[in-house]
Amino acid sequence: MGNQGNRMHGAGIKEVSLRRRLLNAIRGAMVVMLVAGLGAASSTIAAGAQTQPPLRIEGRQFLLRGKPFQILSGELEYARIPRADWRDRLRKVHALGLNTITVYVFWNLHEATPGTYDFSGQNDVAEFLREAQEEGLYVVLRPGPYVCAEWDLGGYPAWLLKSHEMLLRSSQPAYIEAARRWILRLGKELAPLQASRGGPILAVQVENEYGSFAVDEDRQRYLEQVRQMVVDAGFGESLLYTADGGEELSKGSIPGVFAAVDYGTGDGERSLALLRAFRPEAPVYVAEYWDGWFDHWGAEHQRTDAVKQEAEIRAVIERGDSINLYMVHGGTSFGWMNGANSDLHSYQPDVSSYDYDAPIDEAGRLRPKYFALRSMIAEVTHHAPPPVPEPEPMITLPEMRLTASRSLWSGLGKGTQSATPLSMEDLDQAYGYMVYRTRIPAVEGSEALLRLDALHSYARVYLDGELAGVIDRRLGQSTLMLMTRPGQRLELLVENSGRVNFTTQIRTERAGIPGEVWLNGKVLREWEIIPLPLEKRPTEGFAMQDCRGPCFYRGEFKVGTVGDTYLNTAQLGKGVVWVNGHLLGRFWDVGPMGSLFLPGAWLHAGSNEIIVLDLNGGMSAVIRGDDHPTYLAPKKERTEPKSEHEAKLTTMK
Repeated sequence: MGNQGNRMHGAGIKEVSLRRRLLNAIRGAMVVMLVAGLGAASSTIAAGAQTQPPLRIEGRQFLLRGKPFQILSGELEYARIPRADWRDRLRKVHALGLNTITVYVFWNLHEATPGTYDFSGQNDVAEFLREAQEEGLYVVLRPGPYVCAEWDLGGYPAWLLKSHEMLLRSSQPAYIEAARRWILRLGKELAPLQASRGGPILAVQVENEYGSFAVDEDRQRYLEQVRQMVVDAGFGESLLYTADGGEELSKGSIPGVFAAVDYGTGDGERSLALLRAFRPEAPVYVAEYWDGWFDHWGAEHQRTDAVKQEAEIRAVIERGDSINLYMVHGGTSFGWMNGANSDLHSYQPDVSSYDYDAPIDEAGRLRPKYFALRSMIAEVTHHAPPPVPEPEPMITLPEMRLTASRSLWSGLGKGTQSATPLSMEDLDQAYGYMVYRTRIPAVEGSEALLRLDALHSYARVYLDGELAGVIDRRLGQSTLMLMTRPGQRLELLVENSGRVNFTTQIRTERAGIPGEVWLNGKVLREWEIIPLPLEKRPTEGFAMQDCRGPCFYRGEFKVGTVGDTYLNTAQLGKGVVWVNGHLLGRFWDVGPMGSLFLPGAWLHAGSNEIIVLDLNGGMSAVIRGDDHPTYLAPKKERTEPKSEHEAKLTTMK
């Protein structure tokens, strides 16, 4: 079954690629083509639905246009790969021996403000799918509206949480209306790219692992509503499916929709047994096989067992079952887009790197596990993959000392006056930082306990501009002892370190300070709240001067031959980096990441600009470019320098 499907694949992809070129040339006219190879029949491309999706189920196998087909897929995301590198990564996926890619669509990227959509440039997901088709790959589409993906708020736009009554992932009319509007708009972009119309999309997921989210009387109704909006968006011409962990299959599936299973290394036997017991007469599709894992700030760097993975993937393919490698290439959660995990007792923000220990690393280089999997897939399927593209050399950059600086405090804009703290969403801010400012009232004695009802997710506390301490949600902190006097200016510089992307906690992930602030048991009132979304890098106000506290640093560096590199951030504290206007992501000396991937596609031959925001500040910022990533030993406790106030408190205790 699987081998025959693989042999058919090359001819089928050549056909659809030719179809696309002809369609572009004659502007949508009907084209009838003869499909070469293995008894394929002729078909007509028309702007309408077929009676059945091209990929359908017959007994325990998939049929693609009537012929047995085995889905051999790899997950990679357009948003985590610079657009200039899309085709390179797609070619490497095909050269691995896979015939399909699986792709999430991130709602928050495309509808950053309600009713305004962006499918241009890096967000041109339709072009990504067209390039996949041209490179010989089919597509399994995962439109959400929830995607998880270790992505901020699971892909939901932050503005949904401006309404404090909003219930994400529920049948609440306000939520369903917003989600339906999004899915219908996405359908205009991607429904024409279904295989029924000559495109690459074979299957479309309904929601995502809902069985792990909530089990209540609303479950079936909600999933059916999502299925209906997917159909109404035009995706009913593809095979629809749900995917859940083995124990959650019954909780996340709906009648009449194909069910797939997700699991990680070492859990295949149990998960597949649960799937077969749940849908014994259906084909097996491992919709996510976790061939790696992701990193949290302050935790160990994740490395996984490549030998065991190869054996488990081989077993699936040899049985003729279908599989998707999550991830085949992880890439980078550029900008502010990393998510966070959480349970009842912990908050675990993800690093910007989404390398995932995948077969194709963060920079697009091929790991030994890539070549081991490639040989195994070719052996099992008896299908020779395309040649592996030649790698482009990485480059290095000499150490740069950035001495032009500007204090973060010098660029603060006008604030909003409020009796109580407001969240970022309350003030139409999605990402970045926010300053909360008030005055210390009269208190008994000089030692005072500052307490926050909630913090999302990290705060530096200043008294009259001097750092008094840090409160870190990651460490379960919500209080800080202060040495105060009446009338002092109290400022909390709060970072959104990444919203939780999993469990029902997503419903309460408003960023900033979403509650009251207390001092010695009394609520603090009369706040000035200053947004710092940092949607663009600062370009003015830099000078050759010493800078203390949170500082921006600016510099230029020369590049002869452009190439990918890793900016080594090991000598920096905590912050973010822009290069030529591109926000690469976050750094933090708690580890495990000690570098940021800098794509060569974002560099220029000649002069390039770099801007660093380091909350630690100091005389200057020091950074260089390496041809490899750097990993730091994780630090569980905060490493920010103690202020004079903290030192006094430590002495007193």
